[in-house]
Amino acid sequence: MLFNSYIFMFGFLPIVLAGYFALNRIRLFKYAKLWLALSSLVFYGWWNIRYIPLILLSILFNYTLGRYLHSGKFRPPTLLIFGLSANLLLLGYYKYADFFITNWNGLTGWNAAPLHLLLPLGISFFTFTQIAYLVDAYRHQAREYGLVNYILFVTFFPHLIAGPILHHKEMMPQFDRLRGKLWNWNNVLKGTLLFSIGLGKKVIIADTLAGFANSGFASAAHFVDSWVAVLSYTLQLYFDFSGYTDMAIGIALLFNIVLPQNFNAPYRALSIRDFWRRWHMTLSRFLRDYIYIPLGGNRKGFWISIRNVIITFLLGGLWHGAGWMFVLWGLLHGVGQAVEKLWSRRGTPLPKGIAWVLTFAFINVTWVFFRAENLTIALRLLKGMSGINGLGTFAASGLKWAIVLIVILLGVILLRRKTEIQVRSWKTVMAMALIFVISLFFFNRITPFLYFNF
Repeated sequence: MLFNSYIFMFGFLPIVLAGYFALNRIRLFKYAKLWLALSSLVFYGWWNIRYIPLILLSILFNYTLGRYLHSGKFRPPTLLIFGLSANLLLLGYYKYADFFITNWNGLTGWNAAPLHLLLPLGISFFTFTQIAYLVDAYRHQAREYGLVNYILFVTFFPHLIAGPILHHKEMMPQFDRLRGKLWNWNNVLKGTLLFSIGLGKKVIIADTLAGFANSGFASAAHFVDSWVAVLSYTLQLYFDFSGYTDMAIGIALLFNIVLPQNFNAPYRALSIRDFWRRWHMTLSRFLRDYIYIPLGGNRKGFWISIRNVIITFLLGGLWHGAGWMFVLWGLLHGVGQAVEKLWSRRGTPLPKGIAWVLTFAFINVTWVFFRAENLTIALRLLKGMSGINGLGTFAASGLKWAIVLIVILLGVILLRRKTEIQVRSWKTVMAMALIFVISLFFFNRITPFLYFNF
């Protein structure tokens, strides 16, 4: 079930909200949480009901393991390693089995048949969420809750499919706060505004940019059309994913639940490291807390820290997808941060303007590898972006409209002041309603969010 669908907005969401607050109103708090957990499973099963047993088995396994980790029995380090391994094997089987089979066949000459498994929706996200829970339980940083609470923590439908990636300790206490069980008009208005903004980002902007990006990645070869294609994808990915995040945070607010921010003007970043403080912030936090720091972080010397950051982003690239292009994309980000660390030792920071241009150019170049299906397509686009194949033409009407849209959107991203979303007047409500109504006119081209693929 997509957020940007009639069945969700006018059917599923109102019914779940009504049931949740009705049960809370008559003080059936446990049943309200059970209702929300079951509703979240319906949301997940709407895509493919066959994978509900999979997510439930994953939840039951990690919940049981977490209880043992809390108790301190059965050699907690061994138990933690077992739990992490089981989660990674599950993720590896569904997401990477065909990738490994194909590459093994290529290396050895074998002819093993690919499994052609259908990737369970959101498996990367709910697996990472539960890995974080096991580590936090081992560190005694996660309180012990009942099974229904844990099911709700993992499956709460606003974040289930594409994040944000949550910590148990920041999520679960919110469901037990008494004031969170009451209908809150301020949160409803703020959440609806965020949802409407996210919906507009997705169906009006991102899906429009998708047409320019798709055609460009399919055929662009010159300077103009290559840059239009890449900048279209750069902006499409941002508006698509941040639009999903805005909608997820907005929906959660309707239930008086505050989800963590996932974006903070990433294309204003002045370094690659700064970019990862602003882009998919909960994934960056996960990579830092559960990979980079356990590897040693920067505690064991300069060169070890460089090794650690490259390993971290290699794994981050592989998390995004089972393909060498994702690995290469992650490697480039790791090496890019290593170069920045080496430059910082000189003690001569770049002027802000130059730092932004270099960072934004690097981000665009690396998105080419992230989006391209193979190296041949990536190299064609990079040659075009470099001008080797000539300038090309501005004559095509599609390119003209794409350039105008790109310039406007980059101007908004770079010049708009960061302000907290607030519903202060009827004008804000009218603007929210206008965005929502306009978005509905674009529902004839409903597409899944890009990060559903990861």
